[in-house]
Amino acid sequence: MTSFTYNGRSSADFGLHIQSKNVFSAPEYDAEFISVPGRSGDIINPNRRFSNIKVIYTVFLARKNTAALATVLRDIKDWLYSEPDRYHEFTDCYDTAYFRYGVISGSLDIEEQLNKVGSFTVTFNCKPYKYSFSGQQTVAADDSTLTVINPTAFESRPYIKLYGSGAVTLNVSSGGSTNSWTISGVDEYIEIDSELMNCFKDTVLKNDTVTGDGFPTLQSGTSTIACVGDVTRIEVIPRWCCL
Repeated sequence: MTSFTYNGRSSADFGLHIQSKNVFSAPEYDAEFISVPGRSGDIINPNRRFSNIKVIYTVFLARKNTAALATVLRDIKDWLYSEPDRYHEFTDCYDTAYFRYGVISGSLDIEEQLNKVGSFTVTFNCKPYKYSFSGQQTVAADDSTLTVINPTAFESRPYIKLYGSGAVTLNVSSGGSTNSWTISGVDEYIEIDSELMNCFKDTVLKNDTVTGDGFPTLQSGTSTIACVGDVTRIEVIPRWCCL
């Protein structure tokens, strides 16, 4: 049965069948087009980001009687509209190698739609990228240098964990350039999360111990993560992503 999962549960648990999905939709690139008098063609002023995307499923629900239908409809709304203030991981049977982060979008009168057409739509407001499950696996080296290969055309924002002690310089060579960060004192390990834009050790923030511009990204192709100092192990969750 065609199904999707959201917030830890599958639509199959409720007997929901997917009739269709806007499978080929793509997010809009956020850019401003500026017209200059006397110049043909607008200037593109990019904001270097993609806007969120709407993913819409048309689903069908069948039950033998009205009482059974009313019960499952309440359960469906409880499932979809719990925790509507945060993104949740969701997947579907159309693209099993990837997942998205989304949240239920808009109001929904399921009973009214169901009575009219026998089906209804479910809309999710999603972050623009979808993420590969393979990119959630940890890549590691018991060394001060680690090389990874980004198989996609888009940069990723990884999670990096460095094991060591004392002052450390982190160099990330990616996309033809090298960026560096200085860590004033590593105590056993430090975690750098480029998606969250935070440095920490377990639950303790360590942003004040790190200096450098921005956070590490991994461009398309080969990237090398190299440390200067007492680093004995590097772990990376690369978070490969695409549109």
